[in-house]
Amino acid sequence: QVQLVESGGGLVQPGGSLRLSCSASGLTFSRYAMSWYRQAPGKERELVARISRAGSTNYADSAKGRFTISRDDTKNTVYLQMNSLKPEDTAVYYCNAAGPLKLEFWGQGTQVTVSS
Repeated sequence: QVQLVESGGGLVQPGGSLRLSCSASGLTFSRYAMSWYRQAPGKERELVARISRAGSTNYADSAKGRFTISRDDTKNTVYLQMNSLKPEDTAVYYCNAAGPLKLEFWGQGTQVTVSS
């Protein structure tokens, strides 16, 4: 079955960096657009960044200039490099795969906490 497994979350001080990874299995990775979403306590899940099958990217305004999404189709992995982290970036970060026939899959999430 399809599995998306996120890793790389943790506790970081404001201004610090983290690199999230999402490893996919059970699907043809190159046929899927990949995204990172996040959900903070009491808030709705929101899109952070998306990368298409061809590698084009788009970002939420809150992520522009600080976060970079990338993918390695040889490793079936999508990354989110997060720099200059702020306390408001604290959330559970989820990996999403969106493919043909409106197929969509989610990972279990990884916690990111930005605090001094």
